[in-house]
Amino acid sequence: MSDVISAAVTALNEKLAGNEFEGSAKFVIEDEGSVRIDETGARADDSDADVTMTADAETFQGILDGEVNPTSAFMSGKLAIDGDMGMAMKLGAILS
Repeated sequence: MSDVISAAVTALNEKLAGNEFEGSAKFVIEDEGSVRIDETGARADDSDADVTMTADAETFQGILDGEVNPTSAFMSGKLAIDGDMGMAMKLGAILS
């Protein structure tokens, strides 16, 4: 597992603590790997999910740090979303 994926799993689990997330979401971090989120938390995993969000490592890190708005990233083409848009919006609210 890459350092980027390992750090992403840790950061996402911290953000998800205390929040309920029903369903599944996957972040594909270009050239690094995938992180899947479901009701049990975040882990390195490339299995199917309700929504898949793809971004480069810099954009993903910006979203986690709160420096990049997920909606703005999507609208500017820096974040691709495939699947359940409602699930993506719910996750965006948790991460911000």
